[in-house]
Amino acid sequence: MTYRVVHWGTGNVGRHALTGILTDRRLELAGVRVSGADKAGRDAGELAGLDIRTGITATTDTDALLGLRPDCVVYTAMTDNRLTDALEDLRTILAAGINVVASAPVFLQYPWDVLPAELLAPVEQAAAQGGSSLFVNGIDPGFANDLLPMALLGTCQRVDQVRCLEIVDYATYDNAAVMFDIMGFGKPLDETPILLQPGVLTLAWGSVVRQLAAGLGITLDSVTQTVERIPAPQDFDIASGHIRAGTAAGLRFEVCGMVGDRAVTVLEHITRLRADLAPEWPQPARAGGSYRVEVTGEPHYVLDLSSSSDHGDHNHANLVATAMRLVNAIPAVVAAEPGIRTTLDLPLVTGIGRADPPAPSPN
Repeated sequence: MTYRVVHWGTGNVGRHALTGILTDRRLELAGVRVSGADKAGRDAGELAGLDIRTGITATTDTDALLGLRPDCVVYTAMTDNRLTDALEDLRTILAAGINVVASAPVFLQYPWDVLPAELLAPVEQAAAQGGSSLFVNGIDPGFANDLLPMALLGTCQRVDQVRCLEIVDYATYDNAAVMFDIMGFGKPLDETPILLQPGVLTLAWGSVVRQLAAGLGITLDSVTQTVERIPAPQDFDIASGHIRAGTAAGLRFEVCGMVGDRAVTVLEHITRLRADLAPEWPQPARAGGSYRVEVTGEPHYVLDLSSSSDHGDHNHANLVATAMRLVNAIPAVVAAEPGIRTTLDLPLVTGIGRADPPAPSPN
């Protein structure tokens, strides 16, 4: 079966998702939605960074694309600084009877008891109205803290705690809006960035700890958070810009799903802009970064996932992984029951067709 797909968003994640669509024999690209006039009219192959031309040109016309009646929209638009608009985008697509796989908003990975009812209900109502499904996933939140830990938990006799960690050097992550405005790097330590505003961490990653709890069949009493930040010891540069001495250069936080006074499901991030910062914090399994799952129980587990690529470093590889988690899930999501679907609902996505895909070459 061939699935007709509209792709929405061609930024850091989106261009890799677009490549994934163009290299999947099961998928037919029907259209591309972009946000800026500078990309409108450009060929999908060019926007993906490939040396092919598809004849499909990008547009800013949402109605025209939805009028194509695709089976699925791959939604990778920036959402961190436009949550209201993003939720409205998803509602519009779902209400039109079109399925969606999306990299964000991340709280839709598992939104129940995380997202306020006034924001969640319109999305659920739109899916019911259109008879459509929505799957939001990636790498984190995503398979590094749902698919991987769930696989380990399914082999346990007893689980005392499951902890999912991202331990990553973000120096090569090239997105100034995310790095400076949202995460607060390069900003004074007494200035609170968007990510650390009250309730934001438990909104963004509360979905992780609550989905893990659902997988374990337990009810959380509360979700808590802790934060630690460290300053840059001197001036230095990263891909997104300049970091001045004394400004934020390292971030560590935990979001804990609590049963009584016990943390049972935990999401922890250790984010550095240089490998030598905060040596006392957990270290990655491989230079650059890794994702780690720690299970305390019977038996105990430590699982480290490190990524790399022939076309870039760990941050590049993680962007590709984020994109492909979505693209490869399209057939399962199209076949799913209407509503917000999670990793707990979908069958195992195994990468069908990826052993011998068409292979356009990157420019």
